[in-house]
Amino acid sequence: MAAKREKRAKMHKRAEALPKAYVGRRRVVLTILMIAVSGLIWRAVDQQIFERDFLQSEGDHRYLDRVKVPAHRGAITDRNGVVLAMSTPVDSIAANPRLLRPDADTLQPLAKVLDIGLDDLRRRLARYSHKHFVYLKRRLPPQAAQQVMEVAKKHHIVGLQTTREYRRYYPDGEIFSHVIGFTDLDDKGQEGLEAAFDQQLSGKPGLKRVLRDGRRQVVADVESLQMPQPGKNLALSLDQRLQYIAYRELKAAIKKHDAISGSVVMLDVKTGEVLAMVNQPGFNPNGNRSTRGGRLRNRAVTDVFEPGSTMKPLTVAVGLDLGVITRSTRIDTNPGYFKLGRFKVRDHDNLGVVDIETIIKKSSNVGAGRIALSLPKQKFRDYLAAVGFGKSTGSGYPGEAEGQLRPAANWAKIDQATLSYGYGISVTVLQLAQAYAVLAADGVYRPLSLLRRDTAPQGARVFSRKTALQVRHMMESVVAPGGTATRAAVAGYRVAGKTGTVKKAGVGGYSRKKYLSLFVGMAPASDPRLVIAVMINEPRGKQYYGGLVAAPVFSAVMDDALRLLNVAPDALDKNQAVRLAHREKQP
Repeated sequence: MAAKREKRAKMHKRAEALPKAYVGRRRVVLTILMIAVSGLIWRAVDQQIFERDFLQSEGDHRYLDRVKVPAHRGAITDRNGVVLAMSTPVDSIAANPRLLRPDADTLQPLAKVLDIGLDDLRRRLARYSHKHFVYLKRRLPPQAAQQVMEVAKKHHIVGLQTTREYRRYYPDGEIFSHVIGFTDLDDKGQEGLEAAFDQQLSGKPGLKRVLRDGRRQVVADVESLQMPQPGKNLALSLDQRLQYIAYRELKAAIKKHDAISGSVVMLDVKTGEVLAMVNQPGFNPNGNRSTRGGRLRNRAVTDVFEPGSTMKPLTVAVGLDLGVITRSTRIDTNPGYFKLGRFKVRDHDNLGVVDIETIIKKSSNVGAGRIALSLPKQKFRDYLAAVGFGKSTGSGYPGEAEGQLRPAANWAKIDQATLSYGYGISVTVLQLAQAYAVLAADGVYRPLSLLRRDTAPQGARVFSRKTALQVRHMMESVVAPGGTATRAAVAGYRVAGKTGTVKKAGVGGYSRKKYLSLFVGMAPASDPRLVIAVMINEPRGKQYYGGLVAAPVFSAVMDDALRLLNVAPDALDKNQAVRLAHREKQP
């Protein structure tokens, strides 16, 4: 017992020896711990007893939901990878009409920042008052959407949210508008290749699980259920540089001749690819998409017309290929016309007895008509069908017109005669270009494509190579002095082509004042690389002949295109050849 008392006495002395500051700190720590424990106990009691109804209500209102995640639409490029259509991220402003107060203090600042009329906003909310979701403004730049939400926060406006979408943008605007088309507010293709290849471009949307509150607002993203699959890119056969050249020249010609409309198509002879396709009037796919005046139509593939004298080289080609005529055959066109019953086929002048080349060079209706009447009807029609008339070109463009090529059994003699110079048949500009591409490709037909091709299709032979070469040589005379299209010439290159000046059909017959001006040609004629077809609809100026209106457009477009593609000239004189060789040696 004495030992225990002595031990306690020593411990008491050591305790008394501890500094008073240490004891004070110990008491403070113990006090803080007691306060913290008391706070936790009070919070637990408060939540379980006093806030139980509130928390239960919040838990009932919040729920999980599945939301689609939009996929990025694939880009459209030209043959060289230049972007022609792309999708950029944008934000849309949506509202819950059940939560958004309709009073002026709420709607007035909202209408102002959204640039919507106050009455329009009220009517929209009233129309969808029974819904939980309605768009107020679609596809805003993210910065603009953020500004809207800041205004909503400042004025304590509830029931608004932003949703991420994509907006289609077309860098070249009107230049490619008819070929590419456009998408709607939901980024779905509506016109042109955007519509034709919508499934490929669209991709597949993703899916995510989100947490919503009682106001249907997304509180948080919970998890990704399925990643969106972006759409595939689409590479076109068109060349942006060539498209711009064709667009520039066509627009200038339409303005110069006060024409209603026009089209230009350029084909690659070797591959069947469409390198340029433009129409006027046009539209801006980024802005005004008015259908006024048929601005949305891709006239080169949807509008049909009678091709006029551009049919004459094809008529001659059929006659040569069947052996009905030869290059040296002479046709008597005296006295400048001939009759079939009550109908008359006539020329502007009496050309007398002429050879086949002169029929093309001087554009003789009488000569072409006599050749056509010497052809077996069904064979004649079979050849015209084989070069692409009366059927699709294979371009894949939506709404492409097939034109009209009536059965041979229904032809009267006058039908057969007038068909030789382009009446009684309807074609598109694209079909006309394809038919001439057969002559340019040494008699081989190839389906056309608006998508880039890595290899040329095999094709099918229509005319013999000899026939194609002979007709091309004859068509060169059209551009030579004394021909109907001297203005189609291209310096340094041999050009083969044919004009057409077509009376337009209307109520009561053919008009004497309304015309189509046409020129279709190829170059270099020795080994054609390009075919270009030009159609100007109703030039209302002083000139309307194809050789004066359409041929200069062909010349300007072909000139720039051949040089841009570095196609070697085939008609240089000695001085031109020396200058070209010197230029090529320059570093």
